[in-house]
Parts: sequence; C-alpha cells; structure tokens
Amino acid sequence: MPPLDPAAADIAETFARLALELHDADGVEETIDAVVQFALQALSCSYAGVALNTRGAKPQVAAVTDPVVADVYDLQLNSSIGPLVTSLRERRTVLIRDTGADDRWPEWAAKVAGLGVRSVLDVPLLTGNDMTRAVGVLGLYSPFPDAFSEDDEAIAHILARHAAVAVASARHDETMTSAVDARKLVGQAMGILMERFDVDSDRAFAILRRYSQDNNVKLRDVAQQLIDTRKLPQHSYGSSAG
Repeated sequence: MPPLDPAAADIAETFARLALELHDADGVEETIDAVVQFALQALSCSYAGVALNTRGAKPQVAAVTDPVVADVYDLQLNSSIGPLVTSLRERRTVLIRDTGADDRWPEWAAKVAGLGVRSVLDVPLLTGNDMTRAVGVLGLYSPFPDAFSEDDEAIAHILARHAAVAVASARHDETMTSAVDARKLVGQAMGILMERFDVDSDRAFAILRRYSQDNNVKLRDVAQQLIDTRKLPQHSYGSSAG
C-alpha cells in the first residue's frame, strides 16, 4: 500500500476496510497485530508497536514489528521516562524529529539513536466520549530523521482512533467471554458438590466461596480444580459442608 494522502478521496474507504478488519479480529492480540501491520503499510515508518495500559501495573508491550521496538519500549517502561510514557500519562501525541538532537529525554534519546532509530511518533489510543481515557499508545519509528510529515500525523491519529475503539471492544468481548466461562465452571463445580454432599445450590456455592477466600484463590480456579481432580482439600469439605 502506498502512503496515504489524508485529502485523497479513497482514504475513507481505506479506513472503512481497516475498521472491518479490526472488527473481525478474534481478540486483542489479533486486533493489535492488524493495527501495526496497517501502520507499516500506510505511514512513513519502518517499525511500529503498541503498548497497552494495564490496571495497577506498568504498560504491557502488546505488539512490535521488529525487536528494536521492544528495546525502545523497555528503555522507557523500566525507567518510566520517555515519550511513550509521557504520551500515555498525559494523553497527548509526542513527536521526536531526531533522537540525535532532541533534549527532552537526552539519556533515552541517545540510547535509541544508538539503536538506529532517529524519528519517533507516539500517539495515544484514546476512548470515551471526552477522549480522556488512554488504553494504550501506538508507536511509530523510522531510521531517518524528520521522517514524519503533517500528513503522517493526521493519518496516525485516525489509525489510533480506530485502534482505540477496536482494542476497547476486543477487551470487553474477552472479559465477557471470560465471565461466561467462569460462570460455567462454577456451575459445574457446584453440581459436583451438590451430588457428592447432598447440599443445595446455595450451600454448594458457599463451599466454593469459602475455599476461595480461605486460600486466596480465584473462584474460577477453585472450580477448575474441583472439576479436574474431583476433590478439594478435606478441611474445606468438612468446615463448609459438614
């Protein structure tokens, strides 16, 4: 795919196809892979990657098109300093025209320049009606200084918007699927306990929950253990079902 012109008549059709491709992706991983591959085709970058925000932990490197991107990310995520971290925290685009001359993060920039990366464009993946929630950052990289034009930035913002919606949707679908699977597991485990100990559903659920709390194990994992082994530690049976 040749570089896209934001003013071209077919750009809407191009992004419409991308939106369909992202919608049809099977999960978060497949969605992110489609985003970075599209970035390589549509923008003036040699490498691309996506880092996703995670609750209570440092951002997760979700996809990279080259090992050098992982190195660029690690230099930031381990120190919490750099354009990606800033883009994620402040929910704004960060452009570095030349890592060999940029003085905002001099130590990081010098190391990245040593990796052969000269231009960096980090665009936050924003969601919500007020666009204030960042689910991640799309990172674009080039070995050439001043590689990204205003048109590249415009296209990157459109791509980031599509990516943000697709990632949020994929995460929601995976959460819902996980919740349904967990309910199925718990239901099967309850059935085993009801048959084995001749207890009703409320009592069976209380046994699972008590074991989960006493042993600091997720309820779905307790259920899976019971289904796999047909038993829980004896003290849990006795204390909860006896």
